[in-house]
This record gives sequence, structure tokens and C-alpha cells, in this order.
Amino acid sequence: MLRTIGGTAVGDFRDRVRRPAYAVTLLAAVGLGYLAVPDAGTRMVIMYIGEHRGAYGSAYVGTVTALACALWLTLGGFYVVRGTVARDERTGVGRLVAATPLRTPAYLAGKFLANTMVLASMVGVLAVTAAVLQVARGEDRWVDPVALLVPFAVLALPLVAVTAAAALLFETTPVLRGGVGNVAWFVVWLIGAIGGMSERAPLDLVGTGHVVRDLRATMTERGLWQPDYSFSLGLTEVPEPLKTFPWDGFALTPDLLAGRAALVLVAVAVALLPAVWFARFDPARGRPRKPARSAPAHEAAPEPAYAYRGLPVTAPVRGRTFGRLLAGELALVLRDAGRWWWLVAAALSAVALAVPADAVAPVALPLAWVWPVLLWSRLGTRPRLAGVEGLIGAYPSPHRRLLAEWTAGFAVTALVGLVPLARMVLAADAAGASAWLAGALLIPSLALAAGTVSRTPRVFQAVYPPLWYGAFNGLAPLDFMGAVPGGPHPVALAVVAVLLLAAAAVTGPARRLAA
Repeated sequence: MLRTIGGTAVGDFRDRVRRPAYAVTLLAAVGLGYLAVPDAGTRMVIMYIGEHRGAYGSAYVGTVTALACALWLTLGGFYVVRGTVARDERTGVGRLVAATPLRTPAYLAGKFLANTMVLASMVGVLAVTAAVLQVARGEDRWVDPVALLVPFAVLALPLVAVTAAAALLFETTPVLRGGVGNVAWFVVWLIGAIGGMSERAPLDLVGTGHVVRDLRATMTERGLWQPDYSFSLGLTEVPEPLKTFPWDGFALTPDLLAGRAALVLVAVAVALLPAVWFARFDPARGRPRKPARSAPAHEAAPEPAYAYRGLPVTAPVRGRTFGRLLAGELALVLRDAGRWWWLVAAALSAVALAVPADAVAPVALPLAWVWPVLLWSRLGTRPRLAGVEGLIGAYPSPHRRLLAEWTAGFAVTALVGLVPLARMVLAADAAGASAWLAGALLIPSLALAAGTVSRTPRVFQAVYPPLWYGAFNGLAPLDFMGAVPGGPHPVALAVVAVLLLAAAAVTGPARRLAA
């Protein structure tokens, strides 16, 4: 059994590391490590306590990088490893699996182990990056391997296992299998990771509570602690560069180790739980289908005889098809918007009417521009998902069809944000209206570019919620809606939207030429 599980995991892992997307994820891990250990003079930091941070020794560099890894890899890593079961079903591997004596728990265990190996490889890249940056920053060039690696093993790897198990659970649960699950995981991540960062949280998922207590004790011994000091983990801009103090790392207490081991056991249980309902691609275990009614027997009609008489000699007439293309694309975008979708959209419009004028941009508009995320995410992906990519590629004016699809996405964006825009216009808020227009241009461009390049809705579903959350919480560099002062200029956002649309327009023809 263990040999079967190991072979399944290793084979799946080898299949994934051969894909270009795996190299992209490793580069993203390097970027996260770079952000976790910024230059001493910068004001953008990942972690601070009060006005201080630990000096860049192995203990502090390993801890801050491992905490950033535990926080952000649980979000992005979920979307990286998700999709392996669906790929087995789509490629026909699932039928082979169903014909083998491999049991469902063994199959799930192999997939869980493969997910964990993929994410653990990213943790390994982060550890190497942390060591390189410790030397590069120059505050302490002596790398202690134990002090550097222990935080990754204790803080990051247990949450990596939980993320791998959650991706498998979502993928094998019918309700959470699609875009609803992708958005639901972002909500779960906010509640579990962000809520669990508090020192008083009942469940210290990330491990920040233990680290904060140790940092506070060290600062108290050195006379640096102030009652109004707070702890922050996440990309934050501070007014002044942080002051430093030496720190030897957190203590490995029995309570900490027992809690992290419990997380691993929970991850294993979550990964094996779908064995209760997952059919493992076996149609005999699926929902029984009603037998098709037999058609009445009729005498076969003779096949008509056709004679080719040549094509009619008529000159081609160019018609104005953009209107029909736009109507078709808009119908496709709104096809998945059921009755409840429209009821919630109407409720959000009512909220936009009821809130005070100063809450329209920071509250009403962000609420309106998060609801259609699943509709936007399908832009650029429908031809592949419907199996008509070759047929669409034969269309004589692909850029016209792409523009129609973008316009349909823009129409949805404008529709749900119409009431906030009206409030801004009535209040003569020219800056707010300009920011609204820039955001309305950017959202469908980002969705179309992400869908066209990746050919899957998952990329936009993974990228947009954190971007929206950062803007909603006042992070000015990510504010594409004008929710807070100091965000990007509307003209800059419009330029980015044009570049994204151009990337989508170039990707399709380039992919067809490469094929």
C-alpha cells in the first residue's frame, strides 16, 4: 500500500514539475522571499512589531520568511496545486485508475502527498532565498542552517499540508469543484490565516502568537517594549525605516510542537475524507442515470442523392457583425447569472443608494465590484472549456470577437457599478468618477488577459480577490477603484488596461502560430 501511494505521488509530482507553470511558481516563491527580507532602508516591510524588527540573522530571517510563506503560500499554493483530479478526468487517466485495483483512499493519499511535495518544493526555494538574502543584506553574514530551517519546518510545512489537503477536498466535492470553491477558499483563508494572527486567537494557525510572545519578551528585556506597540504580518508601508534588535529565535515548546503536529494530522484526515463520497471515476459508483427511451422503429429512409452543381457566383458582402457578436458574448457572460445573482446585485445597488456620500467609493463600489468575480473569470476561457477553440480560431476577425468579449465584460462591470457612479456624478466627484472609469476598464482587461493566457478561470479567481482585498483595506498601491487617496492615477490604470488587452489580443494568434 505504501509503495503504491508513493509511486502515485512521485509520478504525479514528476508530471507537474515538467510544466512551465511550475517554473513560474518557483519564481513567485523567490519574489516572496525577496519581499520578506527587504533592504534595511525601505519602508515596505512584511513583518514588524511596534517600531522595530529583528536584526537580519538566521533566526529572524528564517522566521519572517517562514511566516510570510505560511501566510501567502496557503492562499496562492491552493490554486497552484488544485486541478490534478480534474486533469485525470479530462485526460482519460481517471478511466485507467478506475480499472485498476487502486483503492480510493490510496488514490487520495497519493494526490495529497503530491500536492504537499509541490508546495514543499516552494518552501525549499524560499529557504534558499532567505539564506542568500541574509548574506546580501549584510547585517549578519553568518548563516546558521538550524536556526534558519527550523521555522520553515515548524511554521510553514504544517500549513502547507493543510493547504494541500484543502485543495484535494475542494476538488472532490461537487459544490466546491468550480469557481465557487476558488472564491470560498479566499474567504476561508481570510478567516483562518488573518483571524488566526491575533495573539489572543483561540487557534494559532500561522504560529504568529508564539512568535509575538517571544519577540515581546526579548524587547521587554532590552527595554524596547511599549504598551501601544502592535504586531503586523503582511505587506505594509511604515512611516520610517524600522529600528533593529538582536533576536535568537523562538523557543520550541511542547505546546507549539504538539499544535503543529495536530495540524498535520488534521490535514491527513481532511485529505482522506472524500473517500466517503468520491467515486474515483468509477461510473458504477456514480449517480444512476435514467435509461434512455428507445426510439420507435421506423423504416430507414433512403439517403438523398446530391449532385454538385458548383458554387453560386455571388460577390461576398461584408456585414456589420459586431452588434451580433456583442449580444452573443453578453448573453454568454450573463448565462451563469441566475435569479439569486440578480437579487444580490440589486441588494448591493440598494446599499450604494443608502450609504453616506463619503462611503460610496470606499464601501459601496468595492462591494459591487467583487460580486461578479465568477462571471469575469470566464472571459477568455470559454472557447477552450467548450471545446470550440479551433472553430473560434477560424473566425476571420479574431480581434473583433475579442473586443466584443471585452465589451461584454465591461458592460457587466458598468452595470453593477452604475449606482455608485451615479452618486459620484450627482455629488460632482470628478476624481471618483475618473477612478471608477479606470477601474471599469481595468477589471475586464485583467480578466480577459488572465483567461486568454492561462486558458483557465482559476488564475483570475486567484489574483482578483487579493487585489480587491488590498484595495478595500486601504493599501494604496493596489487601489484600482479610488477607494483611498494616494492610489495609482486613473491614466496609469487605463494604460495598464490597454496593455492587458493588447496581451490578450497577441496571445491567441501567437498560440495558433506555435501550434
